[in-house]
This record gives sequence, C-alpha cells and structure tokens, in this order.
Amino acid sequence: MIKAEEQRVSVQTELTGMVLSAAPAGEYDRRIVLLTKERGKISAFARSARKPGSVLLAATVPFTFGTFHLYEGRDSYSCVSANVKNYFAKLKQDFTGAYYGFYFMEFADYYGRENLDAGDMLNLLYISLLALENEKLPDRLVRYAFEVRLMVQGGEFPQEVTQDKNLHPAARYAFYYMITAPLKRLFSFSVTDEVMEEIAGRQDQIRRRYVDRTFRSLEILKTVIG
Repeated sequence: MIKAEEQRVSVQTELTGMVLSAAPAGEYDRRIVLLTKERGKISAFARSARKPGSVLLAATVPFTFGTFHLYEGRDSYSCVSANVKNYFAKLKQDFTGAYYGFYFMEFADYYGRENLDAGDMLNLLYISLLALENEKLPDRLVRYAFEVRLMVQGGEFPQEVTQDKNLHPAARYAFYYMITAPLKRLFSFSVTDEVMEEIAGRQDQIRRRYVDRTFRSLEILKTVIG
C-alpha cells in the first residue's frame, strides 16, 4: 500500500483504474488522468508526488494500474494512496512497445468520458498492454485489434466493413473477429503480411474518418517503426 499525507476534503472513494497521463502541477505536485472502472475518465491531483522519496512518485505515472484512493472535493479529486497491481515494467523497457502503449492510452483518453462505467474499456486497455508485452504477438496486430474494438465500444465503428467485397475475404473475417471475439481471445488470430497491410490501410481510413484528433504518440510511433 502506497500512502501520502491525509487531506481534509469531503468524501473518500476507492476506484480501480489506470494512469493514462501525468503532468507537473505546481512545484512538487502532479496532475494525473485516470481511466477508472467506476467513474470513467477523471483527473486528480497528487500532492508532493514529485518530491524525491515520495510514496506516490511511482504510483502516479502512465501505465500504472491498480486501486486508487481519492478524496472527492467539490471540483476535483485528490489522490492520497494507491495499491499498485501492475506497472507494466517490461513494456516500458521496450522503446517501440512503450510508444504503442502511449498511443493506446491516448486513444483511450479520447474515448473516455467522466461519470460513465468504463469497465469494458479499462479491461480492453489492460489486456492490450499485456498483449504488447507478449513477444509472440505482432505489435501491429495488437494495435489494430485494439483500435477496432475501442471504436466499437465507442459506438463509432462501421461494422458493414465486414461485408465489403473490395476487401480480401480474410481481411473481412479479421474485422468480424475483432468486432465480435470474446475480449480474452481478442488477439487469438493471425493473418498474412499481405492481409495485415489491407487491414491497416482500411482501418487507418476508418480512424481518420471518425476520429477528429491527431495523436502525438502515433506520430512519434510512425517515425520509430518507419
């Protein structure tokens, strides 16, 4: 259990979530964005989290997954402790994998909403980061399966793509699988390099059509992988 000094604010709550992003706030504090199962995407401040030796130093950085204890104030949350279950240390040691992960979190941030149950989205993000750590799974396959499924959860994916006769039958079936597969088996498929290129080209078109944002992490990732 990681603890910080208690703060006198109104209501304490316990939320399961993952840190999507973190930024300095003031001299020593840190502002984090959490994707939580119970309340969707929220922002919180962690007092003194950037001080050397702070017990919240490691708990308030991207990729951290666990149970967060927060005080709920009138206008914001204050993070005072966290029970960390996974730091995704292996992924962060892989430069390319880490940027895939940053992109996943930025994409989840785009679709996250406050005060909405985000259990499915959080589960998808968690298993997708685990999949990136699996050396047997191609990063591109994980990326596009994650994109498709998150857009499905967001209600913006055009599922008629599975009937598009301009696509190779294997690509159509792959889209169908990514849309409908049980979450725990989302990455249990494989395609040829040729079919992967077709999936990537069509999904890039779909994302640009429905998502009105440029993702900095994706731009960096493109320069990394060429």
